[in-house]
Amino acid sequence: MRAIGIVLAGGNSHRMKELSSKRAIAAMPVAGMYRSIDFVLSNMSNSHIQKVGVFTQYNAGSLCEHLSSSKWWDFGRKQGGLFVFTPTVTAENNSWFRGTADTLYQNIEFLKSSHEPYVVIASGDCIYKMDYNKLLEYHIDKKADITVVCTDAPSGDRLDRYGTIRMNEDFRIEEFEEKPLVAKSSTISCGIYVVRRRALIELVEKCAAEDRYDFVRDVLIRFKDIKRIYGYKIKDYWKNIASVEDYFEANMDFLKPEIRDYFFRQYPDIYSKIDDLPPAKFNVGANVKNSLVASGTIVNGTVEDSVIFRATYIGNNCTIKNSIILNDVYIGDNTYIENCIVESHGTIQAGSRFVGEDEIKIVIEKNDRYII
Repeated sequence: MRAIGIVLAGGNSHRMKELSSKRAIAAMPVAGMYRSIDFVLSNMSNSHIQKVGVFTQYNAGSLCEHLSSSKWWDFGRKQGGLFVFTPTVTAENNSWFRGTADTLYQNIEFLKSSHEPYVVIASGDCIYKMDYNKLLEYHIDKKADITVVCTDAPSGDRLDRYGTIRMNEDFRIEEFEEKPLVAKSSTISCGIYVVRRRALIELVEKCAAEDRYDFVRDVLIRFKDIKRIYGYKIKDYWKNIASVEDYFEANMDFLKPEIRDYFFRQYPDIYSKIDDLPPAKFNVGANVKNSLVASGTIVNGTVEDSVIFRATYIGNNCTIKNSIILNDVYIGDNTYIENCIVESHGTIQAGSRFVGEDEIKIVIEKNDRYII
């Protein structure tokens, strides 16, 4: 593909509460064995983008460890590759990334040293499948300066969480509002853009010269009447992880057969870093219904409508309902968990009871298994 990829993976959201206190949102575990960033990286790999830059910032340790090798997504070895960038103190700059446009400016040498004519920019906290080749063909056919991927917001969803856009009959964007209090359109931006590389360099340098830092406000909204900015509307599954509720719903969606089939049984595939763990083991007395149980897990109790991540131990007479259990959790005997998200590397004492009543409850228990 005649494009390089840029993944914006440095953001944080207070609406993720304690879940983002130890990891970036792009590193949030999804569907038993994946991270949220795996979906955009897989899309780029499947679209034959060979050179990808991932820009990290907040709580980047777990994410950088996950991205330690490009082999899992099969990016270019001799030409291209996977490049991970973090904020760096230099002679000219000593600040963190102050916004998406500033992120691109502080790493502008990555753009200038590339040779591909186009750039695909995407966020690392969305769950979807897309062929970026079709997006690029659309961009070229429209003779667009920038193309923005968009979709219709689910009914009942809060539109003040998104950027909303309004297009004319030719799909040229006429109005773009970032997180409006009163939305004039139910069409929302997916945070995926295509732009010519040289044009992006010029726009980013112009923003930097004027102390402007945000790509949406200072490029898309500011230049919508000057540049030819078009919308590319999708109807397939797309989910943004920006809150505890979003994260819970995204994982629960994978319990639906049609969603699992779409992501995991239909070409192209979704790839992730592989851990060398044995298959899940279900001992005598285990009862599992409508759940995802990842490798390395041992189940002795009852699991219903739940997502169980890797290397989890569920003790005797335990009941797990409508919950998410993250990696490497030990759950003692006779424990009851319902409507909860249990943080990774935790130890749940035997006989414990956790129930989310009015909202999803986040359970964080100190891990004392390794204390000497």
